[in-house]
Amino acid sequence: MHVAPLRTPTVQDHVALAEIELCGDLMIAASAADGERLSPDRIDEVLNVTAERPAPARLPRRTGCCRE
Repeated sequence: MHVAPLRTPTVQDHVALAEIELCGDLMIAASAADGERLSPDRIDEVLNVTAERPAPARLPRRTGCCRE
């Protein structure tokens, strides 16, 4: 009896691959770190993330009687 080899299509999920790479980067950083945990700043550094700053609040425009 002859069994044909299974052919599986190559599927690449680029998002999943990127997440796996980031997890690997975090594991490498954690294994090299002093202490039990990485600080939030160190995690951001490893993941190459910058803190998002909230947009400045805008005051509503005035309408009505006063003109400038």
